[in-house]
Amino acid sequence: MLSELPRGLLFIWILAAIFMLNVHNSQGRTHFHKKKSHGSKFPGPVSQPPAYYPTPSPPDSSGSGESSPDGCSFDVRSYGAVGDGSTDDTNAFKLAWKDACASESAVLLVPSDYNFMITSTIFSGPCNRGLVFQVDGVLMPPDGPDSWPKSDSKHNWLVFYQLDGMTLTGNGIIEGNGEKWWDLPCKPHRGPNGSTLPGPCDSPALIRFFMSSNLVLSNLRIQNSPQFHVKFDGCSNVLIESISIDSPALSPNTDGIHVEGTKSVGIYNSEISNGDDCISIGPSCSDVNIENVICEHSHGISIGSLGVHNSQACVSNIMVSNAVVRNSDNGVRIKTWQGGTGSVTGITFDSIVMENVRNCIIIDQYYCLKKECLNQTSAVFVSDVSYTNIKGTYDVRSPPIHFACSDTVPCANITMSEVELLPAQGELVDDPFCWNAYGALKTLTIPPITCLQDGAPLSISEKSKYDC
Repeated sequence: MLSELPRGLLFIWILAAIFMLNVHNSQGRTHFHKKKSHGSKFPGPVSQPPAYYPTPSPPDSSGSGESSPDGCSFDVRSYGAVGDGSTDDTNAFKLAWKDACASESAVLLVPSDYNFMITSTIFSGPCNRGLVFQVDGVLMPPDGPDSWPKSDSKHNWLVFYQLDGMTLTGNGIIEGNGEKWWDLPCKPHRGPNGSTLPGPCDSPALIRFFMSSNLVLSNLRIQNSPQFHVKFDGCSNVLIESISIDSPALSPNTDGIHVEGTKSVGIYNSEISNGDDCISIGPSCSDVNIENVICEHSHGISIGSLGVHNSQACVSNIMVSNAVVRNSDNGVRIKTWQGGTGSVTGITFDSIVMENVRNCIIIDQYYCLKKECLNQTSAVFVSDVSYTNIKGTYDVRSPPIHFACSDTVPCANITMSEVELLPAQGELVDDPFCWNAYGALKTLTIPPITCLQDGAPLSISEKSKYDC
């Protein structure tokens, strides 16, 4: 039929076909689509992150293990992984990583319908950009400290080191097998039959990203970590989206997401249920945006602890919005040790729902894990903290608002607007607590706050100690 066309029209038709084919291939190489957000579970619409936050999109986690047309898929079974939940598949993962790392836009595939057990492993770079570590099955460490190889580090399980442009994603589960670790004295916590166990011990963090940039963590279910579930240390440009973290309320030291020494972080559309801080932000962090996150039976969203052992801590430009915190010890918290230096500044908590939270809003500059801590003349300077549209219910065992600022380094420029917190049951408790806290009420609050001092505190001596 084509031979019947005039020669000129046939030539034009061939050029058009080639052009359309090139357009199709180009789109296939460059365009991925994000998963839909959790929708109505969250109190507000999903907004786009500010320009200075990371915006890479995770690949489509279809379970096929396919990368872009230019990339390759490296199935760990092809390297000898068994996936029966008891065989040590560590060597197969290391071999697959080596090949994937050396390839362009590669996928290291952990396939569905298998349970892979590997021991403490460092997946190090540098690698070619576009590397995807896709977990569609179950990936787990050895079951408890007695099964942990003596030669392995007990501080971390999976470490991703010195990488640029890597994605950890998939439809599968990263299972921490943490139950036997929780019975060890990892920190003072509730033991069997209501007893209290002392600490500490060396329970491992489940996943650690170290000295890496342009990272994406998406879609996975991460659960039952022996200690912290996910840590980012010394990283930049991090996107965390649509993940689920789950461990029991009494599992000790199981922070959901912890960042320190890390800049430009976006945490979106995720659900975290755990036994310690839902999200914790450590020293040397800036430009962190947390949006549409649900925290369940946790210690809330915390900045700190900061300034331990008289250290300097600098944290700035943190935004928490459209979040839900329920059945938790704390809501939104800033915690620092006495004797530290540096500053926490530019903090915004906006549109947060509290449901049966004991300490909804708290600044604690007397944070201490022992009774012997002494009051010191130096502290991390806390300033420019805004609370807007914070509503919900609190546990009446303590006041829902607690500002305990340093005797010598007052908190400055705390602003509050549309804060309405009612008891989950019973009557209103005593007035909110304030100590050496300065700021302004832009609207009336429930309960009424009369202890926040107007204006600004007197100048702080040796101000250079608090500059970052």
